[in-house]
Amino acid sequence: MKVLVACEESQEVCKAFRALGHEAYSCDIEPCSGGHPEWHLQCDALELLKMQWDMILAFPPCTDLAVSGARYFAEKRADGRQQKSIEFFMQFATADCPKIAIENSVGIMSTVWRKPDQIIQPWQYGHGETKATCLWLKGLPKLEPTNIVKGREQRVWRMPPCKDRARLRSRTFRGIALAMAEQWGGICPPEGKEVAE
Repeated sequence: MKVLVACEESQEVCKAFRALGHEAYSCDIEPCSGGHPEWHLQCDALELLKMQWDMILAFPPCTDLAVSGARYFAEKRADGRQQKSIEFFMQFATADCPKIAIENSVGIMSTVWRKPDQIIQPWQYGHGETKATCLWLKGLPKLEPTNIVKGREQRVWRMPPCKDRARLRSRTFRGIALAMAEQWGGICPPEGKEVAE
């Protein structure tokens, strides 16, 4: 399949799909840190929505949408940042593609648009972390847990301020990336799995 992994500089998801033989490309306005610039499109992801893709996996920035930053919502509404982020998110939701997954933190998109199809945690995929992550799905089954572990740390949440904090906090956990590739990388969903419309 031809797969666009939008707003991903880490290339975790892109590399997982590539490992299974898919033509996957990461895309971000920043250079990639995943070691494969030949698979990275450094541009505005919205420009790539004009192309045909078999699957779009989007990780739009959650800075202006996540409830963790609710104390700044009034300011972000007043200066237009929040509305701009909503519109950016919705470009992926309405993209002309049969299979779409949009990942974001728990935030306002649940009320502005609709509830997510599921909420996953890193500890369901082999990482002893707590970080509720919403998935809005179209044409894809819900992700099944692959490796439930006991750890329930909030290391990502408690990360101290630094210049790379936002990038590090938004990075996709490898176990989740592998689950996406393995479970969504087939042409058809596994038999008996419910697929979001």
